[in-house]
Formats: sequence, structure tokens, C-alpha cells
Amino acid sequence: MSDAPVRTSLASRLAGAALLGAYRGFGLAVTPLLPILFARRAARGKEDPSRRGERFGRTAKARPPGRLAWLHAASVGEMNAARPLMQALRAKDFTVLLTTGTVTSARIAGGESDPGVIHQFVPYDTPSNFARFLRHWRPDLAITLESEVWPAMIAALAARRIPLVVASASMSERTARGWSRMLPLARAVFSRIPLCLAQTAADAARLHHLGVPRVEICGNLKFDGTTLPVDEDALAVLRARIADRPVWLAASTHDGEELLAARVHQALAADFPGLLTIVVPRHPERGDAIAASLAARGLTLSRRSHGELPSPDGDIYLGDTIGEMGLFHRVAPVAFIGKSLVPEGGQNPLEAARLETAILTGPHVFNLQDIYRPLIAAQGAEVVEDADALARALARLLADPELTRARAATAASVVAAGSGALAASLDALAPLLAALPEKRK
Repeated sequence: MSDAPVRTSLASRLAGAALLGAYRGFGLAVTPLLPILFARRAARGKEDPSRRGERFGRTAKARPPGRLAWLHAASVGEMNAARPLMQALRAKDFTVLLTTGTVTSARIAGGESDPGVIHQFVPYDTPSNFARFLRHWRPDLAITLESEVWPAMIAALAARRIPLVVASASMSERTARGWSRMLPLARAVFSRIPLCLAQTAADAARLHHLGVPRVEICGNLKFDGTTLPVDEDALAVLRARIADRPVWLAASTHDGEELLAARVHQALAADFPGLLTIVVPRHPERGDAIAASLAARGLTLSRRSHGELPSPDGDIYLGDTIGEMGLFHRVAPVAFIGKSLVPEGGQNPLEAARLETAILTGPHVFNLQDIYRPLIAAQGAEVVEDADALARALARLLADPELTRARAATAASVVAAGSGALAASLDALAPLLAALPEKRK
């Protein structure tokens, strides 16, 4: 879009530098309190106590020889979107240091078969944590996904002259307004990002206004993601157990949505004998609490985490495991995508669309408008306002397999039409990659 730097006055630059210095100073001041934060998060299952050091920039793993690209993805969705980019970097003889911030994403990354991909938890954003992290790993290049912008991290990379790229970069109008209220700080931070590969023209304009010197419009990498994998033996067993029962999936649910799914099941059970509702929570560690709440409603359930299959007359199959979403999407013709009937911003529907699943979503998808907008416009996804509307939409689809197949095919075609971000991103990255040293010890 532009290679021109944003013009700022000397006073604004000085104010920005002072604010960034204050942010870094605050980070140093609160560093002694971070072990308390870690302990509290670990008690809630949000941290892995066995890997505590990584959150503070420490690790027992050695840096491998050769060129190393650090790629940071916030959680599972961003990590999956980044896989084709990781593969492209591996093909160019980079080791990839993949960092994420959630326990679930770490567990999935732990199954990575490529020894050239190393997973670590991302450090807390303080100068001392990132100093240790960068001193040990010495990346030749840093890439973050979407909206992962952390001032201490960016300042540390810039001080060491390590180029930073934000891939599949997004900047919502709401977030941009927040940054604009402290524009000197924003420009002190964003001017230190050499390149942003924006999802849309609107994202690009906002990023450039905030100070990014070079912005290219490359699209959303999530549209270029791969189809979710599946264990074919497990799929055959589950399909045989479900047989011809009517079935739907509540995928990536958040707190409160499991009970809404239970209400929907109870509303539809009389009209659809043998109805099976599969509930897959976004955070599987909530499995015990979810099971207890569903049982309290008088529903019978089986749990995937206990090695169980759906019982022949059971109501709910609780998919409280990690890395099996590809299995559940393949056995359900209709999926409600969670984090959307609660005001949390939505969950990525593209994995369902690639597997030709009819998609239903709640109205709260403000974090994923650029994905949902084309899906909804093409009638590849339907918005339901509440549990009653979800029950009505499900009843229509379960009663009309032809409509269900048409919706699913439309969703898949929208995803195919949106692809191309990976190729555009690699083209934009090519000059930067070519300028890096060939080998690094």
C-alpha cells in the first residue's frame, strides 16, 4: 500500500519515546509480581507449571545452528493459519521457533512431527523477559500473526535490529480508535514494525495511520489454511456408532453456551428421535464442570476424554479432548460455531466450511467480521440471535438434508474464493528474506 513514513513532529516523537520508555519502565517494575500472576493462572489451568520458565524467557532447549525464524501465534486458530507459512519457511531452510500463549495451543504444537519446528510459550511482555528470550534464541526474523502487537517485544526487536513482520495483520476500527487516543505512543510502537501484511485495505489504512512505514494488502491467511486432520480409524468407529441418528455439533463453545446447546437439544428431541448433540468446548479442561452442568439438566452423556463413544440412547457426546475437531466436524452435517451467543467475539468458522459443514453462528462475531461477512452474504452461514432461534434453524436444516448440503457447499466455495493470502504474503516477504544472512551459527 505504502512505503512512505508517517510524518510526525519532533514534539510528538519525543512524547512517544517517553511514553514507550514509561511502558518499559512499568514492565520492569511489575516483573517481581509476575510469578504471582503465573501461579494464579496455573491454578485455573491457564498455564503449564512444568514450563514456567518459558514465560520469563528461560528454556532448557538449545538454539539450533542455521537461520531461525521466530513465529508467534496467539492461540490455536492463529497457529493453524500459520502452518502453511511455517512450511514455506522450512522449505527455505529456516528453523521455526513457534510461540503461543495458551495451554491448548501448546498441547497441539507438542504433536508437531517436524523437528525443525520448536515450540515455546511466549514470554510476558517485559524488557527483562524478552531480553533473555532474544539473547538465547537470536532469531534472524520475527513474524507475528494478526493483532499481536506488544510494545516491549517490538522495542526489544528493534534495538537488536531483528526485522519484524506482522502477517495477516488486522486492526479493527475500535482498536485503532484506542491507539489513536495515545497517538505519540502508537507511532513510537508501530513505526518500529518494518512491514505489515494487512488482511484488508481498511486494516492497511489504519496501520499506516498509526505509523507502520510499509504496509502491503495480502489477505487473511486463515482462508489458506489446510483441512483439519483426522484419525481415519477413529472416524470409522464413530460413524458406525452414530449410524443414522440425527446429529449436530456445538463447536468451540464458551462458558454458558453448553447450557444453551442443552436447551436446544431438549427442544428438538421430540421432533428428531435419537437426536445426538456433540458439544466440543473451546477449553477442554472445563470438561468436568460442563459434564456436571449437563447431567444436572437430566441429560445423559458420554465423554470422549474418558475413551467413551456415544451411548445408543445418550443425549450428549462431550468432545473434551484436544486436536480432534476434524473428527467431530466430519460426523455432523450442521455446526453451531461458539463464542458467538455470548459477547466474546466469535470463533473461526473456516475449519467447518472446508469440511462442507452447514454453519450457524450467534450475533457476537465482531472479532471475525472479515470472515463472517462474505459467508453470511453468500448464505453459507446463518446468524441466530438466541437459543430459540438456534433451535428453529437447526430444525430446518435437520429436516432438509438438501438445504444442509447446499449451505455447506456455499460455505466451502466462499473459503476457496478467499484463498491466495499465502502466495501474496510470500511475495511481499521475498525481498526481506533475500536480504537475511544465508547461515547463522
